[in-house]
Amino acid sequence: MARYRDAACRQCRREGIKLFLKGARCFTEKCAIERRNYPPGQHGLNRGKLTPFGVQLREKQKAKRIYGVLEQQFRKYFAWAEGEKGVTGENLLKFLERRLDNVVFRLGFAASRREGRQMVAHGHFQVNGRKVTIPSYLVKVGEMVQLRPTSKLQERVVENLNAGRGQVPPWLEVVPDEKRGVVRGQPLREDIQIPVQEQLIVELFSK
Repeated sequence: MARYRDAACRQCRREGIKLFLKGARCFTEKCAIERRNYPPGQHGLNRGKLTPFGVQLREKQKAKRIYGVLEQQFRKYFAWAEGEKGVTGENLLKFLERRLDNVVFRLGFAASRREGRQMVAHGHFQVNGRKVTIPSYLVKVGEMVQLRPTSKLQERVVENLNAGRGQVPPWLEVVPDEKRGVVRGQPLREDIQIPVQEQLIVELFSK
């Protein structure tokens, strides 16, 4: 399973904003953005102004890094978004939001999408009673995502639910006591609170 293996905090510094890739650490003074709010590398403090292409590229990289997908996966989602009815940029974000690792994070079971990806890959979750170990699995309306019986007592999950760092979006419903959530509908653009201008991504791929 391919994934980014370098330091996660470098990605936040490169984009100049918190991408919340490290869970609880991002809310402390140890966050890289709090300590060194400039791009990584020898010339990080002396980078010039971005060109229009550079601005579009940064938006694409930001979206990829927030959801933890690689280039080939991202292009696949974009191709699907183009084939759907509606606005391509919004369709793209909706596909990314429906990934199982993101849903686990949105429900509050994981402190970050990165942790959600790991928990799914290790077999801690099931969808409609069936174990799913594929983080990129796209949930559908009406499906139930829940911890497996052998995983419900994990201290990490209890800590994440008690922390309550983020509000569960309207298209999802969580039952904390039973460690399960239900997909109530399709995500809407106003429910996707991420700092990405998806139209710039569409312009980049349209060249």
